[in-house]
Amino acid sequence: MMGKKMPTPAAPGRYAPVNGLSMYYEIHGAGRPLVLLHGAFMTIEGSFQRMLPALAATRQVVAVEQQAHGHTADIDRPLTYAGMAADTVALLRHLGIERADIFGYSMGAAIAIEIAIRHPDLVGKLVLASPSYTREGAYPEIYEGEENLKPEDLAGTPFAEEYARTAPNPDAWPVLIEKVKQLDREFRGWTAEEIRSIRAPTLVIIGDSDVTRPEHAVEIFRLLGGGVPGDIVGLPARRPPRHDSYHAHRPHRLAALDDRGVPRCARAGGRVSSGRSGPVPCALRADGVREGHRRKPPASREQLQKRGLHPCPGEDGVGHLSGTCEGEVLRL
Repeated sequence: MMGKKMPTPAAPGRYAPVNGLSMYYEIHGAGRPLVLLHGAFMTIEGSFQRMLPALAATRQVVAVEQQAHGHTADIDRPLTYAGMAADTVALLRHLGIERADIFGYSMGAAIAIEIAIRHPDLVGKLVLASPSYTREGAYPEIYEGEENLKPEDLAGTPFAEEYARTAPNPDAWPVLIEKVKQLDREFRGWTAEEIRSIRAPTLVIIGDSDVTRPEHAVEIFRLLGGGVPGDIVGLPARRPPRHDSYHAHRPHRLAALDDRGVPRCARAGGRVSSGRSGPVPCALRADGVREGHRRKPPASREQLQKRGLHPCPGEDGVGHLSGTCEGEVLRL
């Protein structure tokens, strides 16, 4: 282990011996297991704090902090997606979890892809937020900028502040930055055939100003069997065990979020594209804002349901949309 003695985490944080790591994890709620995998330089709190209570209301959420991130101390090995996926699988086996849904963000999405390919029997459903399966998935300037990244460039950012607050050895921040740069520099990804081999129903999510190129997200969506005229060529072979028309027709879904993390609605009719044939309706945000325009306050839950909208749970009890995007994450 590197650095200082590991601090005792506040509940519900725990540590598990995993492949030479003392790996930090948290368990929230009860129900079918849902694993949360954070992004690079981030923590459980930084990636999932706002949505964790809603997810834990109906699920057993297992949130993980990877090698050298957050409370998990670094060890003398590079960061690799294969290694972090193996650590995550070993943790689930340590906890006696035989099957789980997995939600990965950015770096966590790549870890989730590796798990879904190498351990298909472990994965129920898959949520990939800001994923790239090849280097071409991200804008080239992302890699170019990262090569010149220095610790002082991130001073005062949430990344640096979270690390200083949670890391067993806060002085190792420059080491983490270099390891993440090496991770991205050596990333070669997976083949199209490997992505096609994923059996789990998958939701692909990107933002409208994301590091992932929209074309790449659509490419993943198509490799997973999405984006076909089901009435002509038939439904994708990999279907979730449900029989309502929306979920049966599209086990793999694509969503776009705006810079506030809210599904993007078209100005006319309040509808959001989700990869299904034609748009699907979405409810207004709780503050009445849609697509950057001030609107009247949203209708009540009952009024939305009368109009064919089925809002997902949110902090205000109403939520943001129906049937897809973050609503689908909540109902994994």
